[in-house]
Amino acid sequence: MTEGDVAAFTHLGATVRGALSERGFSTPTAPQRLAIPPLSAGENTLVIAPTGSGKTETAMLPVFDHLVNEQPDGFGALYVTPLRALNRDMRERLEWWGEYLGLEVDVRHGDTTQYQRGKQAENPPDILVTTPETLQAMLTGERLREALEDVSHVVIDEVHELAASKRGAQLSVGLERLHDLAGGMQRIGLSATVGDPEAVGQFLTGGRACEIREIDVGSNVDVTVRSPEILEEDEDLAGKLVTDASTASHVRLIRDLVAEHESTLIFVNTRQTAEALGSRFTELDLPIGIHHGSLSKEARIDVEDRFKAGELEGLLCTSSMELGIDVGRVDHVIQYQSPRQVARLLQRIGRAGHRQDEVSSGTIVTTRPDDTFEALAIARRARDGEVEPARIHEGSLDVVANQLPAIVQSRGDTHVREAIETITRAYPFRNVTEETIRDIVGELHRNRILWFDEADDRIETTGGTWQYVYANLSMIPDEETYEVHDIASGSQIGTLDEQFVVNFAQPGEVFIQRGEMWRIAEIDDDEGKVKVSPIEDPAGEVPSWIGQEIPVPAAVAGEVGEIRGVAEPQLSAGIDAAAVGREFAGRYPADEHTLTEACSQLEDQVDAESPMPTADRLVLERQGRSIVLNACFGHKTNETLGRVLSALLGQQAGSSVGLETDPYRIELEVPNSIATSDVLEILEETDPDHVETIVELGLKGSDALAFRLAQVSAKFGTLKRWQGSGRMSNERLLSALEETPMYDEAIREVFHEDLDVERASRVLERLQSGDLELGTHRGRTPVGMGGRSSGKELLAPENADASVIETVKDRIRDDRVILLCTHCHEWKVKTKVRRVADQPECPECGSTRIASLNPWADEVVKAVRAEEKDEEQEEMTERAFKSASLVQSHGKQAVVAMAARGVGPHNAALIISKLRENEEDFYRDILSKEREYARTQSFWD
Repeated sequence: MTEGDVAAFTHLGATVRGALSERGFSTPTAPQRLAIPPLSAGENTLVIAPTGSGKTETAMLPVFDHLVNEQPDGFGALYVTPLRALNRDMRERLEWWGEYLGLEVDVRHGDTTQYQRGKQAENPPDILVTTPETLQAMLTGERLREALEDVSHVVIDEVHELAASKRGAQLSVGLERLHDLAGGMQRIGLSATVGDPEAVGQFLTGGRACEIREIDVGSNVDVTVRSPEILEEDEDLAGKLVTDASTASHVRLIRDLVAEHESTLIFVNTRQTAEALGSRFTELDLPIGIHHGSLSKEARIDVEDRFKAGELEGLLCTSSMELGIDVGRVDHVIQYQSPRQVARLLQRIGRAGHRQDEVSSGTIVTTRPDDTFEALAIARRARDGEVEPARIHEGSLDVVANQLPAIVQSRGDTHVREAIETITRAYPFRNVTEETIRDIVGELHRNRILWFDEADDRIETTGGTWQYVYANLSMIPDEETYEVHDIASGSQIGTLDEQFVVNFAQPGEVFIQRGEMWRIAEIDDDEGKVKVSPIEDPAGEVPSWIGQEIPVPAAVAGEVGEIRGVAEPQLSAGIDAAAVGREFAGRYPADEHTLTEACSQLEDQVDAESPMPTADRLVLERQGRSIVLNACFGHKTNETLGRVLSALLGQQAGSSVGLETDPYRIELEVPNSIATSDVLEILEETDPDHVETIVELGLKGSDALAFRLAQVSAKFGTLKRWQGSGRMSNERLLSALEETPMYDEAIREVFHEDLDVERASRVLERLQSGDLELGTHRGRTPVGMGGRSSGKELLAPENADASVIETVKDRIRDDRVILLCTHCHEWKVKTKVRRVADQPECPECGSTRIASLNPWADEVVKAVRAEEKDEEQEEMTERAFKSASLVQSHGKQAVVAMAARGVGPHNAALIISKLRENEEDFYRDILSKEREYARTQSFWD
């Protein structure tokens, strides 16, 4: 043990050192060596280190040491975690120490029984593991507040996650309320690597002094980027998995990497990808489990335990596994597709290794050129410590509205200035003005959530305060869900969040659920249902929404542009993609195949004689109504520029303009009246200072803003007052609440979460000053088309076509039809399609001219039988005769075709006339017509 190692543990008392020896802690880990000295001295400290490096013990050993020497009457320390699953882990990890040291450790969250809560209030444990929301509840209980007066230490785990959310903003005020009770408690934050540790430290301490102890993670991470090469065995694997060789190569590479290591975490960016990839591993009977937030708690615990026990060699997971849940030792991490952000890569890869400070190893498996270049940039930036900031939520007004009633409920009558002083001590609210907070007090008074005594300038409880506080312990908004139903079978396939439906869903749009791609046919807001049909050929479709994408930062997208800029002159000089790729090998961690494959796209761009979109050049391309502005500025900047373009072009055309963005492209669907020169003019002449105003005006009538406004207003108690008993329209909501704190907060939130006005304005400035080039190209380019495959990998449902066809068959056979003889008009029967004879004939007159009608077509029967017919009845009769003619020629096949939804005699004749090799193709064509009808139904009804 070195002198530095010894020095770390000598800051602890004899009792705790004895526990260290008993537990087998002979050598401190890197964070323990750095952080135990300031923590033992009682300093507020932010510890930045990877998951699994002993951060918990780093924070808690000095806390144990203090509590052993000064046992509290109430709670001595709070350990706050953002996830309940972490509560369970922390309790298990801390209980041994508690038992050895004679300290009681307990856990409290939403599922804690009433009996257990009562026990904790009567006899508080020395250390309580809890969540931010449960701390909010504890601050209002009389006996619990007394017990909280003894708190001397608060540990906030995963503080970087909380700092970037409204949950964290709420917690920051909660900590100041705790400070008012307990005085100068020590604050300890445990964080993954962030780009702005000072800001996270200030968030933790409320602007007070904070020691920062950071482990350089980048130098301890070994990441390789690999794009799978298609091998001969992938063709066989593709047959087994009912997919293409390219997708099979992804599965095979991941399978091989898992086999090369003892225990591997496989991170993916969406739950849909987790399910789709997981189903492939299940098909191959590989020992790989699935872990994501949509699974039940029991299912998650089961795979965690099996992975820890070595029964599973790999665990396929989403961000659910980023936050330190204990699954035992991990020796390798695979990231499937770009992790989108440096901080996310470090957090994920950092889960591997940590035995004696060993290097964390990981592989990013990429799927297309954008993905590869992005992953290369992120891997390089991770190695060099260029991490994104946490982006603290500054001044969330709905959090202020949430905390004012909580303060009154816990303290009783309170002077407004005292409440303002507590709130503005919290770091995210340091710049919120007294005037703004008083406006919020007025709104809460009008909504009867608290009472404002103007004469004494005090706030008091009302009959609604207690109910409001306990209904709003969390800043996570309550969202309604829509059921998703397959129109082919009528069965429910899942649910969609209200936000998806509000922001993205409309008939014709494509999305992914359950690892499969679906097209929306109809949305029923009253019933809360979305009717969909599966995509027959996913290879030819692009999802219009592929989940809540992790935004790619401007710096990462800019480096992708720089890579293109370096490659372009070499490729233009005739150097091939393989040689250019080798040039990058010294700077970026990838093999020759991966670099060559990515550079081939750039080679195609040069061959197409199109300008290359780079960090310093935008390229505008057009084909028909589709205009693409290639711009390497990241999600938020491109979204902002896209909104400016769509708003101004829409205003000019007098109609809406379609908009889709990714980190490298802004794609517009414009009316024919819009010329390419109109787009160039907007880019070259729009005042950069007007960007924010244009975007805000564009937002004013939008469903996206109305959705946010409804959520914010609920926290103010305003929505209830305005809604009355009925559902409130978006237009009414937006007009009723304009020029209120709720509206200001909804706008602030959209700008914070989705947009980057400052960078978008700078792009226009640089374009207009000539600092940025603007090239044009007629038609689509290889790079411009590069985003069109995004999100498709692995999403073709295995054998979905066959199962869907079988479902359609069964449904049509069970449908009822009316058979009517159009010769004698006498015979009419209602029956199931499956009971119809191969060649139906009338039992009365023997005719085979039998019309097949919908089961509710009694009006048609009356029309056929009527002696004198009006114009409408003539049309009905003609349709019945066409149906009878088709049945006479094609028998039961015609009955089946016309029983389908929206398929009349004309379409049935088209379906029947096609030459086919099998019955499945017949039903496939029927389904195609049904889908066409579903998409266009609103035009016919």
